[in-house]
Amino acid sequence: MHVLVWHWGRFGGHPRFAARLADGFRALPDTTVTLSLSRQAEIMAGAHKPTCELPISTYRNHLGFLARLLGGPFMALGLVLRLRRNRPALAVCAAPGPLDAVMLLALRLLGTRLLVIVHDADSHPGDGMPFLMPLQRMLCRRADRLVALSSHVARRLTEQALSRLSVIVATHPPMDFAVPPPQPHPGPVRLLFFGRLLPYKGIDLLAEALALPVLAGQLAVRVVGSGPESAELDALRQIPGVAVENRWVDEAEIGDLLTWSDAIVLPYTEASQSGVAAAALAAGRVVIATRVGGLEEQLADQPGVLFCDPNAIDLAHALAVLRDGGITPGPPADAARSWRAMAETLRIV
Repeated sequence: MHVLVWHWGRFGGHPRFAARLADGFRALPDTTVTLSLSRQAEIMAGAHKPTCELPISTYRNHLGFLARLLGGPFMALGLVLRLRRNRPALAVCAAPGPLDAVMLLALRLLGTRLLVIVHDADSHPGDGMPFLMPLQRMLCRRADRLVALSSHVARRLTEQALSRLSVIVATHPPMDFAVPPPQPHPGPVRLLFFGRLLPYKGIDLLAEALALPVLAGQLAVRVVGSGPESAELDALRQIPGVAVENRWVDEAEIGDLLTWSDAIVLPYTEASQSGVAAAALAAGRVVIATRVGGLEEQLADQPGVLFCDPNAIDLAHALAVLRDGGITPGPPADAARSWRAMAETLRIV
């Protein structure tokens, strides 16, 4: 069986998700794979770029995107010519993106079955691409089957009536960045918040919790990611032991951030699931997470995970348990095995 896996986004964790899923398919018997990523994706510029049989030049700016979209039919015909030699029996969209209508046209011409993996059924507050969700729903309505990474997302997709068949529910596999186990070090416990610095990520809850007398100055905290400046970030900067780094973090730096940390905090007020949590599990780090959306489902029964309610008092209590050594990390999760298991599930759909 030949499988096509694609994602043409440039930034964030989805190109890595696609590459790891392709590796999962490659590990299966009697299965060959074509991975298609954007040539402009960050992961393609790294020292350990993935095996990519079908790199695609996408765009570098808004004008480039518009030009690609207008030339979509010609791009689709080019894809048909490149794919027909190893015609895929199954195509998996690893995460929806802006140019997927072009691949959809090519797949229809080839007669290939299409699975779409949906990470979020709705936009989150502050998302920078409001047009992406209508494009995603168009793609989902034309897919042969939808895959959600949590029951939380699957319920929303069912409510939106985007599929004729039931939505397959899979768990986000661990995301391995080749991080060594936590090492002993002098000083306080090291806590990392990593990701987009947006309100729904709970940076206000984190600021309130860390400012409480029970915690103030007793943890070494890094808040790292990109987002608009806000009163919450200013409040975090005033807390002893907290460093705020409001900047884009490229693909090559994520492993270093995880290596620095003892624990990852996810103080979200809403969530579908979390790629950061998946990276923390693969790295064998403690995870402090709120009980919202699909987080509890994703992290249930995982060692080294402590849940709290999405309020500052409960979050502070969980962080105090971490400070006092009341929770220890579990062993690094077996990422390769999990990706193979996901690929096996999708192959037989």
